[in-house]
Amino acid sequence: MPSLKDLKNRIGSVKNTRKITKAMQMVAAAKLRRAQEAAEAARPYADRMAAVMAGLTANAAGQSGAPRLLAGTGEDKRHLLVVMTAERGLAGGFNSSIVRLARVHAERLRAEGKQVAILTVGKKGREQLKRDYGSLFVHHVDLSEVKRMGYDTARAITDEVLARFDGGDFDVATIFYNRFESVISQIPTARQIIPAEVPEGATANALYDYEPGEDALLAELLPRSVATQIFAALLENAASEQGARMSAMDNATRNAGDMIDRLTTQYNRSRQAAITTELIEIIAGAEAL
Repeated sequence: MPSLKDLKNRIGSVKNTRKITKAMQMVAAAKLRRAQEAAEAARPYADRMAAVMAGLTANAAGQSGAPRLLAGTGEDKRHLLVVMTAERGLAGGFNSSIVRLARVHAERLRAEGKQVAILTVGKKGREQLKRDYGSLFVHHVDLSEVKRMGYDTARAITDEVLARFDGGDFDVATIFYNRFESVISQIPTARQIIPAEVPEGATANALYDYEPGEDALLAELLPRSVATQIFAALLENAASEQGARMSAMDNATRNAGDMIDRLTTQYNRSRQAAITTELIEIIAGAEAL
């Protein structure tokens, strides 16, 4: 049974931990607002870009001279998985949910006899995948110095992916991230970015005449569409990370409070038992005289 001193020290330690988790919760709440606003502001642009691309690609997808980013390489053997996670932990299941989805996808592809390569964005995903898939790593993007997610970060990742595609390193590229729904809900998402997916039922938009021609527009817009999807995924991830961390730290703060209450009760009972024992010993000694 722990002594009174041990219980007192433990109560003090848990109180200090509660102060830290409470502070982290408040910081995450402040960052969440900015990150959520950025993610929500990017969605209309990304959706409109997707709508424009759907109209353009619907007409060009079946043509023999379609751009490679749309038509692909003609094969489906080599896959690049772009796994986007955070640089830090203490965010509940945020990182693990993305990694779990990527693992399932990788195992399914390997079971089908296809080659898999992994590009990691963020330290936590790389750490979790390193043991089983370290030999498949081809590149890593460090976000530890990025204070606020910007388009330049997405552009750098896009340039790396496009360079590998132009070099013939893969046939299909898929990004993995968490889509932000609310503080307690982040949805692990996998999205194919290369070759561009033509939405089912999409048709060319006859209401618009494009100048220059569709081929020239696609050559310019397809790389930008890849960058837009990566940028939107980074913003969704940033908001999801802060939401998950806020929720996790709130739970940790509550659990610390419950533990303090239990330890305080145990301390008071032990102290009362010690006092009672001392009183009994004093009374017994006085009666013996």
